Amino acid sequence: MDAENIQRRYAAGERYFPAANLIRAKLIGAYLPGINLWGADLSDANLARAKLWGADLSRANLANANLTRANLCCVKLNEANLRGAKLNLTKLYGADLTGAYYDDSTRFSKGFDPASRKMHKFE
Repeated sequence: MDAENIQRRYAAGERYFPAANLIRAKLIGAYLPGINLWGADLSDANLARAKLWGADLSRANLANANLTRANLCCVKLNEANLRGAKLNLTKLYGADLTGAYYDDSTRFSKGFDPASRKMHKFE
């Protein structure tokens, strides 16, 4: 499954894409609120400026993904892999990051405290 296929199916009303393989997908500025990508592999994907509010990205692999300026308000990111992800200027209001993994290479917006959001640091 590729980025174009996801966007086409989403536009047709489909929202459920569990465990989708979207490695290195280019979803820059994509409008996909409420999409279910539970357990999807989005490693190295470019989701800069994507609108994903209300989405389910629980257990998704977002390692090294670019989420700069993405809207992730009220997104479920439980146990997601965010190691090496770029989350600069990303909107995370109301997002559930419980159990999500990050490391020293994960980039957050200034002042963001992963520990207060119950995230786990991967050593």
